[in-house]
Amino acid sequence: MDRHLVVGAGPVGRHVAALLAERGTSVAVATRSGRTTGLDGVEHLALDAADPDALSRAAEHAAVVYNCANPTDYTRWSTVWPPLAASFLEAVERTGAVYALTGNLYPYGHVDGPMTEDLPDAATDHKGRLRAGMWADARAAHEAGRLRAVEVRGSDYMGPGVGANGHVSRVVPTALRGKRAWMLGRTDLPHTFTDVRDVARTLVAAAEDPGAHGRTWHVPSNPPVTQAQALTDVLTTAGRPAVPVSSLRGPAWAAVAAFSPLLRELHQLAYQWEAPYVLDSSAAQERFGIAPTPWDEVCRATARA
Repeated sequence: MDRHLVVGAGPVGRHVAALLAERGTSVAVATRSGRTTGLDGVEHLALDAADPDALSRAAEHAAVVYNCANPTDYTRWSTVWPPLAASFLEAVERTGAVYALTGNLYPYGHVDGPMTEDLPDAATDHKGRLRAGMWADARAAHEAGRLRAVEVRGSDYMGPGVGANGHVSRVVPTALRGKRAWMLGRTDLPHTFTDVRDVARTLVAAAEDPGAHGRTWHVPSNPPVTQAQALTDVLTTAGRPAVPVSSLRGPAWAAVAAFSPLLRELHQLAYQWEAPYVLDSSAAQERFGIAPTPWDEVCRATARA
């Protein structure tokens, strides 16, 4: 039973599928449209993953089901995620596949000091509580012996394929043209960035390590830098000069958010950019022997993309 099912073809899903295919593993990528990823040796399925019967059929004989879904409309998470998360749990319980969940740091909420896996999921905003509940349900089912589950959590993504979903990569096109970049919150505080390829590597490693199941792991990530420095480093790898960087924060952010549903949703997470946001990934580095992609390569890949 060496078939793997990847649900979602965003940056994480694509890199998981590519990693598996490169080593010769049988892998299928499922999306609503069934659109091809262009990856050689990868099967593509049209699937509504919120339908547990359809997902169970697709997951039949799969060793691992990877939840790499990322509902594109950020404002509809509260309606899209609950049935989708429930469907995953039902499908992996029926089929016996390992459930590998791509998580994020939202469940922790605002914390003081570096984030480690032993912190409680104590978010107070609705997105953080939603993501915390997804993992709590999966962990409870794991502890009850109904399924095997593991979650990996990374910080803000950089690297190939991230595009507008990354707080740095979304301003790179403007900065490459030499224009001022507007970034969310303070740009002078240490902030951890995670290469999306390292998310994929950690997710696969955690899924295939039975001793790693039943808990969360932080994706190996480079030492934190400021948002402004991250953008400057990306530009440097492209042979371009630094550009002026401005901050959207406080009342200005709130005012713009009144006209932008996306910024209104992100405003609830403003704490991530108003204090140091540092991820401790030492446990996963030691467990899986994965080092973060060198920072220069992270920046180079972000510029190329």
